Amino acid sequence: MSDVQGGAGALFAIGGAEDKLKKRTVLQEFVEAAGGSKARIVVVPTASALGPDVTDVYRALFAALGAESVVGVRPENREDADDPAFIAPLNDATGVFMTGGNQLKLAGVVTGTAFGRAVTAAHARGAAVGGTSAGASILAEHMIAFGRSGATPRQRMSQLSSGLGLVQGAIVDQHFAQRNRYGRLLSLVAQSPGLLGIGVDEDTAAVVRGTHLEVVGRGAVTIFDGTRITSNAHNAKRSEPILASGVVLHVLPATATFDLQNRVLLSYGPQPPAEEIAEMAAAEADLRKLAKEIAAEGVSPRYYEEHKRRAGRRTAKSAKSAIGAGESRPGATEPITAGAEPDSPDPTQADNGNP
Repeated sequence: MSDVQGGAGALFAIGGAEDKLKKRTVLQEFVEAAGGSKARIVVVPTASALGPDVTDVYRALFAALGAESVVGVRPENREDADDPAFIAPLNDATGVFMTGGNQLKLAGVVTGTAFGRAVTAAHARGAAVGGTSAGASILAEHMIAFGRSGATPRQRMSQLSSGLGLVQGAIVDQHFAQRNRYGRLLSLVAQSPGLLGIGVDEDTAAVVRGTHLEVVGRGAVTIFDGTRITSNAHNAKRSEPILASGVVLHVLPATATFDLQNRVLLSYGPQPPAEEIAEMAAAEADLRKLAKEIAAEGVSPRYYEEHKRRAGRRTAKSAKSAIGAGESRPGATEPITAGAEPDSPDPTQADNGNP
């Protein structure tokens, strides 16, 4: 059984082209969610056309990132996906990772089979389940099988197929900004306003834990909420542009957290430790107190800076006048002393708070 405990595991919808050479932030996060040094990861390369090479790449990557074991399991058809020999490695997995490739092939082989049900069961007991590109789209209940790029939503721009249903009430698209897939995702939201459209950039992951989505990586996750949309999708013909008015747009960079159930932003940016928050609050309180004290004197903070400049000018003028009146200059070896102290400001000339 899995070493990952405490309910369903994390879901990683990765937008493709994740960094494999430098920081590898997204893949490192997946390994940690799968158990870190105790992670037992199953790589599923069914969608890929690259053969065993793609499995070898991810096996080396996950091993380098600290996983305990990494095995590849590649069902090529629905018969394989119902074979206990292909399913057995999933029973002990703490992480399942599906590679990119042909989305329709992946859906045709995995969904509705014993293999697909074993992936769902692994997630339910706590395993992290993720995928990149095609492997990200299949996590949702409805997945994009294929479609055209473009910024304008149009009728018949894409086609849906059945996914694993691990992310409910949403459609996940990938390579989102890089391949200009705004239009096709928006067209699907216009046709099915009850579904959230989630577009994930490359080298970026939408990490779902329960009903919360957190963004990891160097890109962004774009969310289309069509709850209050006005659309003509029901009567737009052929490839005509689709009306999509009133859609709520969320563009979420790394560290942003989003509530998928209530469809609202929860937080963004790094959260400082509690002690730092307390220190900042105390410093802010002191600053407010000082500002009130200055205001109570009827003198603006700019008065002090202006007073300093005026005093400096008077000092320079006094020194120049003294030299012009015939006072001896200091010799080359004598120290140069400062001028006289500035006159005290006339209280009647205070600016009383005016800059």
